[in-house]
Amino acid sequence: MNTPIKTQKKEIRKRMLHQRNLMSMTTKTLYDRYVCKTLWQLMEQRGCQTVHTYLPMGSEIDIFPFIEQCLAHKKTVISPRSLPKRSFKNLVLTSLQDLEPGIFGTVHPAGERVFEGTYDLVVVPGLACDGNRYRLGYGAGYYDTFLVDLSTSFKIGLFYPFQKMDQLPKEPHDVQLDEVLCDITFGDDAGK
Repeated sequence: MNTPIKTQKKEIRKRMLHQRNLMSMTTKTLYDRYVCKTLWQLMEQRGCQTVHTYLPMGSEIDIFPFIEQCLAHKKTVISPRSLPKRSFKNLVLTSLQDLEPGIFGTVHPAGERVFEGTYDLVVVPGLACDGNRYRLGYGAGYYDTFLVDLSTSFKIGLFYPFQKMDQLPKEPHDVQLDEVLCDITFGDDAGK
C-alpha cells in the first residue's frame, strides 16, 4: 500500500532520475572528476585503508577513476552483490576488468571472496539528499539495511548539485549519513 511518504518518494525518484539522465556530458564529466578527487582526499585525510563502494551504472556519478586509484594504492576495495531480501554479499574487488552482471543492471566483483572486516569509508549512491544528510535511493532498501549496523564506518553519499533538496520525506528505516557530497561550487578546476 502506498502511503503519502512512499508516493512522495516515488515522485522524487522519478524526477531526479529524469533530470540526471538529461545532464550534459561535459557537466557530468567535470563533476564526476571533482567527486573522485574529493573522495581520494577524504581517504588520505582519514587514513582509510578499506572502502566499500558501489560500482556505477547508468547516469550515476562515475567513480571508476577513484576505485582505480584505490586499487593502484593497494587499498582494500569492497563492492556489493545484491541478494534477495534487501541484503548484500560484500565482495573484495581486485580488478575492474573482473566483474559479473547482477540484478537491477548492477555489476559486482567476480568470484566469491567475501569481506568480513570493517570499512573505514562507505561510498553510497542515491537519487536525492537533504541538508540533514539523509538520502533517497532507488527504493529497494538495500543500503538502508546495510548501513544500519555500520556505526564505526564513515558513510558518504554522492549526489549532483540538483539532487539536493531542503528536506526529504523520511521513514523510520531511513539511515542518516555522516556526509553528503553535493557541491554546487566545484567550479571549472574540478578535473585538475
